Amino acid sequence: MANLIRQLDDYRLTTAQILYHMPDHPTLLQSFLWQDYDLAPKFPVLHRFLDFWTAKIEGKLHSVQVASQKLITPGELRLVGTELILH
Repeated sequence: MANLIRQLDDYRLTTAQILYHMPDHPTLLQSFLWQDYDLAPKFPVLHRFLDFWTAKIEGKLHSVQVASQKLITPGELRLVGTELILH
């Protein structure tokens, strides 16, 4: 239920592919996939995660690709006007 409320507040499912340098082998790149609900276009949740990564994780960031999709659009959400009860 909490995720539905967040989506109604315009949060979107956001996926980021993070490429980073391996700490022991800096010439090699490793891929990490991150996914959470976030607000486009500023992505504050992703920025907090990347700030954490930069401060606490040894792998230096190479690049970040972001994809975001709004899950609930106005046409998909509608209220039901009738309720039928069967015995």
